[in-house]
Amino acid sequence: MIRRKKGKPIHGWLVLDKGLGMTSTRAVGAVKRLFDAQKAGHAGTLDPLATGVLPIALGEATKTVPYAVDGQKSYRFTVRFGAETDTDDAEGRVVRTGEAMPTLPEIEAVLPQFTGEIEQVPPCFSAIKIDGARAYDLARDGEDVQLKPRVVMVEDLRLVEMPDAAEAVFEAECGKGTYVRALARDMGRALGCFGHVIALRRTKVGPFVEAAAVSLDVLTAASQAGEEALTAHLQPVEAALNDIPAVGVSPSNAACLAKGQAVLIRGRDAPVMSGAAFAHFKGRILALGEVEKGSFHPKRVFNFGSAASVSRHKVGT
Repeated sequence: MIRRKKGKPIHGWLVLDKGLGMTSTRAVGAVKRLFDAQKAGHAGTLDPLATGVLPIALGEATKTVPYAVDGQKSYRFTVRFGAETDTDDAEGRVVRTGEAMPTLPEIEAVLPQFTGEIEQVPPCFSAIKIDGARAYDLARDGEDVQLKPRVVMVEDLRLVEMPDAAEAVFEAECGKGTYVRALARDMGRALGCFGHVIALRRTKVGPFVEAAAVSLDVLTAASQAGEEALTAHLQPVEAALNDIPAVGVSPSNAACLAKGQAVLIRGRDAPVMSGAAFAHFKGRILALGEVEKGSFHPKRVFNFGSAASVSRHKVGT
């Protein structure tokens, strides 16, 4: 006997403005319940003490999560100088202290050290796995966690303001795998005064921006107003794919793609490119794949079935 999935086949992206103190997993669960969705996932974990943009994929949109995770991220964060903690944020235990507070020119002078392609040791309290266990679980158990440095890309790091002598507000644009807490820790060490993050807000993940983010309170009110009001907050499945080209296909090719078969793109629709792309027919995304020598090879095929809610967005409009 085939067990039916619980919930509705809801497909699309929801840009959540995650609140303070909530885990990303709990936030995804809350959104999934509000939509009564069969499937949900998120693009890029936010710590409980962080707020802001948490893109949540529902249904078939989960197949596009890697594209959102790989996108550039933007943050606004506040560093308190004078103390380093074992978690690199305000939740942790102070492990080092420094008395002399840095001046604005001194802070600006060290920023180039943390811009561009840099090596960064992730925080001990992070979700990185060590022999199958999460680093934060090992650290909480009192184990000595040693993480290897990794190369990350920080496109931009700038000082925005200094509310007082012990605090500074920064904005950063960085690539996948960058830890803002580690940036704060390493800037504090470079300045000789130590430091940790006391406030962190993510303002962008790939194509998903702060202006489009909605809070759980807004979503809850929308759910009480009805399904149409709730699904109005959804972005289309292909919203995460703004960096890759769309390829229109014929009805016969659409049928082949639905079976996972490669198709030859002819005529005016023939792409003069190669590499990652997604195929669509009459505005509906069909598959993610690769274009090679004039053919589209599907890697992930979308199956919307009798979707309760699929964005009305049309590709190319």
